[in-house]
Amino acid sequence: MTNKKSGSSCCPPKKETSCHDDNAKRFDLIYHGSAIFIVGTIALHYVLSLLTASPEMLHHFAMTELELLGSMWWGIALGIVAVGVIGKIPREFFTGLMGRDDSFGGLLRAVGGGVVLDLCNHGILIIAGKLYERGVSLAQVVAFLVASPWNSFSLTLILIGLIGLKWTFLYIIGSMVIALITGYILQQMTLSGALPTNPNKTEHDENFKIIDETKKLWSKVSFTKANMIDVLATGWKEGQMIIKWLLFGTILAAAIRVFIPTEFFQDWFGPTMVGLILTVVAATFIEICSEGSAPIAGELTKIAAAPGNGFAFLMSGVATDYTEILVVREFTRSWKVALCIPLITVPQIIFLGWLMNMAASS
Repeated sequence: MTNKKSGSSCCPPKKETSCHDDNAKRFDLIYHGSAIFIVGTIALHYVLSLLTASPEMLHHFAMTELELLGSMWWGIALGIVAVGVIGKIPREFFTGLMGRDDSFGGLLRAVGGGVVLDLCNHGILIIAGKLYERGVSLAQVVAFLVASPWNSFSLTLILIGLIGLKWTFLYIIGSMVIALITGYILQQMTLSGALPTNPNKTEHDENFKIIDETKKLWSKVSFTKANMIDVLATGWKEGQMIIKWLLFGTILAAAIRVFIPTEFFQDWFGPTMVGLILTVVAATFIEICSEGSAPIAGELTKIAAAPGNGFAFLMSGVATDYTEILVVREFTRSWKVALCIPLITVPQIIFLGWLMNMAASS
């Protein structure tokens, strides 16, 4: 899908894709190295299984990699398609759609979009990077990102089945509150100059009408085979920046599962402040998709009797996860920006998690 007219208002193709073209010409240690390692360990496991027997540790490692890739692939695939489509839409449309980047209404739109969008945290990372490139402000991108990954429609239904309607509703409200507060703080830090503004920013059109502009954009869309291929090619090229960290995270997550017993987490993550803090720390390093984190949050809520820990696990997985921090650093080119996200969100997550645990025990 793309515009019929080649002369859209997007930035010149050479400017937008040059960094990705350069990356494609050289060996990327994280991207290519992680891919080779994953394929190599899985292939070695199957070869040894056919010849004699695969060592138990290698078997567990390879199976974990396959499980993680199996849970992530659809989110990554949808993210690639979405990025390809976004790449064909003028930047001015996104700035108009999000509203003023210095307004509270703009943050509300970003949070609403994050809650409604039905994608896992791996697909959402790809889209967040593209939104930033299209000129959406840092505060809005982060609000969108923090509100989004686990509370999509499909996972909401899963959580209702796992922990009930009441806690699912409180989880969603809690994520929206954290997203809004975090976005507002980042917004004020950007306005004061403490954080850099998005260099891709375009001026907001006060006369922007969503329905009228959407109709204009849709009138230029042409569904042809060549256009579809172009969308997929663009999405794949742009998405590699994010995919490399997902592959790297898969290796680290497999290592954690192999070398750290599950019983360890069950014994240490009760409804105490220590258990809550340990949950946040664990979620930071355990790289799993939102589908995988939902059952774990359910176990923390039911077995450990710690609904606040379940909430903290879900939220920390999107606010403090090392893959996300690396990805935000990648598309903003700023460690300061990337590290601001956990510094702002973690105190809120712990506080709301503590309140939920207190409410459950009363």
